[in-house]
Amino acid sequence: MRFALNHKLVIGNVVLENPVILGPMAGVTDLPFRQICKEHGCSLMYTEMVSAKAILYKNRNTGPLMEVGEQEGPVALQLFGSDPEIVSVMAAQVEHGPYALIDINMGCPVPKVVNNGEGSALMKDPKLVEKLLTALVKRVKKPITIKIRRGFDEAHTNAVEISKIAESCGVSAVAIHGRTREQFYSGKADWDVIRQVKEAVTIPVIGNGDIFTPEDARLMMEQTGCDGVMIARGAKGNPWIFSRTLHYLKTGEILPIQGREELKETILRHGRLQVQHKGEYSGIREMRKHLAWYTAGLPHSSALRNEVNQVETWEEFQRMVNERL
Repeated sequence: MRFALNHKLVIGNVVLENPVILGPMAGVTDLPFRQICKEHGCSLMYTEMVSAKAILYKNRNTGPLMEVGEQEGPVALQLFGSDPEIVSVMAAQVEHGPYALIDINMGCPVPKVVNNGEGSALMKDPKLVEKLLTALVKRVKKPITIKIRRGFDEAHTNAVEISKIAESCGVSAVAIHGRTREQFYSGKADWDVIRQVKEAVTIPVIGNGDIFTPEDARLMMEQTGCDGVMIARGAKGNPWIFSRTLHYLKTGEILPIQGREELKETILRHGRLQVQHKGEYSGIREMRKHLAWYTAGLPHSSALRNEVNQVETWEEFQRMVNERL
């Protein structure tokens, strides 16, 4: 059966070609990976999260995180921070860059971020959230979006409250992961809270959590009424999830899993982009984890993971992929 796919998703003045989005993941959604996902039909991508304080202090590691390729757009720049003045001033300073949206991370569960009162820790302080978002919308001309979780813990599941605050401040969309910070990525994502947020606000709501197949994406949209689906961990080693999901939403047909030759070609293309973007030394090291994700579940994949950890050059990487896949 064909699903009634809304081909356009409008966030502020940004029109997305479809509602299937790549979620931000630290150490994963760099420029090369985003480019691969874009080629498979992903409509919106996010940079890895960038510290507003790091921009302020001109941290040399921040520049590469903020790079966007010419063919990528639209891309959202995801910032994290908790000081309304610093975050809003830094957002205004960088918004002239190649970004369609400025997104604020309120979902990161990592202790070093949370212990600074940033990421998902913000959900514990709705008044600070209001101050932060008010300052951002006042200073920044591009649409502001947020990414949140169901809540910080079971005692504080306030995604609906935070979403209402965001809408009242002039935020253009909210993405919600159906887990609390306490859960990290364990257990099952609560999609019902996504439905509750959708019913509570009029701005676009993007659902996130446990989308690993095209069927998952359709089911989330049907169960929650969300305007878009954000695929994160389900895209690791699997950029085909975007093209397969779009095809399924449009036609009701599930495309077959990619064959061995297409897998090999994509890994080599991804590796080539990494080397071009980061140089041979760093690019090959980045590809070690990506190769593990691309080949998970294949025969002899554990031996392949061990082997790639010994690879140092692009020539060695090419030869290993061509011989072993």
